Amino acid sequence: MKLWRSVVGKLWATILLLVSLVLIILTILLVEFFGNFQIDEVENNLMKTAKRIVEIANTHADTDEVLQIASEMIGIETKMLVLNDNDIIFSSESMEKYGVNPEFLKNDPSLNKVFTKREMVKKELLLPLKVGNQEISAIVVGVPLDLNGQQDEVFLFQSLETMEEAITSTTKFILLAAGVAIILTTIFAFFLSTRINAPLTKMREVAFEVAKGKFDTKVPILTGDEIGELAIAFNQMGKQLKNNISALNQEKEHLASILRSMADGVITFNRDGTILQTNPPAERFLHSWTFEKLESNRMVPSVLMNLFDRSELLDKEQIGEISLQGHDWVLIVSPLYGSESIRGAVAIIRDMTDERKMDKLRTDFIANVSHELRTPISMLQGYSEAIIDDIAESEEDKKEMAKVIYDESLRMGRLVNDLLDLARLESENMQLCYDSIPLEDYLERIVYKFSGLAKENDIILSTSLKNPELNWMFDPDRIEQVLTNLIDNAIRHTPVRGRVEIIQRLDECQGLIIEVKDSGSGIPKEDLAFVFERFYKADKARTRGSSGTGLGLSIAKNIINAHDGEISVNSLLGIGTTFTFILPRKMIENE
Repeated sequence: MKLWRSVVGKLWATILLLVSLVLIILTILLVEFFGNFQIDEVENNLMKTAKRIVEIANTHADTDEVLQIASEMIGIETKMLVLNDNDIIFSSESMEKYGVNPEFLKNDPSLNKVFTKREMVKKELLLPLKVGNQEISAIVVGVPLDLNGQQDEVFLFQSLETMEEAITSTTKFILLAAGVAIILTTIFAFFLSTRINAPLTKMREVAFEVAKGKFDTKVPILTGDEIGELAIAFNQMGKQLKNNISALNQEKEHLASILRSMADGVITFNRDGTILQTNPPAERFLHSWTFEKLESNRMVPSVLMNLFDRSELLDKEQIGEISLQGHDWVLIVSPLYGSESIRGAVAIIRDMTDERKMDKLRTDFIANVSHELRTPISMLQGYSEAIIDDIAESEEDKKEMAKVIYDESLRMGRLVNDLLDLARLESENMQLCYDSIPLEDYLERIVYKFSGLAKENDIILSTSLKNPELNWMFDPDRIEQVLTNLIDNAIRHTPVRGRVEIIQRLDECQGLIIEVKDSGSGIPKEDLAFVFERFYKADKARTRGSSGTGLGLSIAKNIINAHDGEISVNSLLGIGTTFTFILPRKMIENE
């Protein structure tokens, strides 16, 4: 079955069928031609013989002798019958057994013309009697004979058996020649088909290799004909296809790199909502949407599909906004056009959380600085006016007013210094002085500074050092500033009989880890994202006094960032808060 479905089988069968059909038609025509030719030849010979007998009979006086000699000359295959109307003048032997008589001849319309119209007639007919249940076909020629004033008729008969044997021999020869021709044609067609199919088979194998991505595979060029030219064209096509695929891959990689490096999220999707392509920011958006809305992440979010429906209706891009998991997203959906209609859309997803947070913090910064400065300035102005106007009558009152003025000026100085430190840290102009610090002595000294404050508030202050003998490279003054701020915040927000613990441990991958853990009131979860921002205070009522300026945690974060570290906070209301910062290992370069 595989042979008949191949090019070799089809081409071989086509050639063989075509040649066989031609040979069959040719054989039929040749057999028919030779049969007719034999009959015509016999008829013509009989006609010539009859005419010759009539001529000889007219020139000799002894008619019986002429007829006897003529009967012997025409051979045993040809029979002769001479009639005079209904009388038989001469008859070859065996004519009676075939039933040939004057009545039979006169009853035939064609042969009767010899008697009536004196015309020469030739005809093929069946003899009236059978021989061995077999009908005998013969060719009959009738010629009128005028002899001695009498009108006679000469009829020559020849059986077709001999002629049929000649036709059969000729047919066998023609069939033998046709059979030989078919065999030779089969061999030639199979050879030709194989010659044609061999390079096509090789080309098919190469095509499968190219389909697998092996574009360097070449078709061998074996001939200079059309198949060879096809092989050359195929090789050129493979080379061009490789170049095109390489160009497409480069464009794809280029586009993928652009998408990956984009700060904005990009999602392309079909009309049915099937996502085609995304980038990392878009994946974060989809993750937040799936987490909050409990929808499948394989389909486009409904908010984008709504914008797409509007863009399709209005035939222009649509803009929307949504808040997910504490992030503000701006959504821009633009339709993608196909050959006849809109086939999908591309969505640009922009995270505006930082921008809006910065706008809010900028506004809050101005308000907080104004608020923080207004209070001490008002107090300085009020108490100084009281002193100038001699409102304070005693020296003790004047000293108390002067002390308030002094405390407020110190507070303004701290605020200004904190602002300067913060500006210096954020501008990255601060120089860090690294040194190898023994952690046990360093942390015990810092904790000792707060022991008095802890006792006053009835708070247990302790340390837990997992690596007491460890030395670490960092700027001791700046890290002390961070720890001072964190411990001070922990003590101020821890109730009586609470606990504040400084924990030190080492992680081989991350580096030095220090935690300041308290059992205080905790920070609300909606405020956790803002605790390291300038002037941000979880307790909005605490605006002065021991609450500080609201810049300490922001300064601490910048100091840790300057050390290439990280700082984070975890808190639960009513349970406590833990601030954790990590200092990576500092590699000392040899100068």
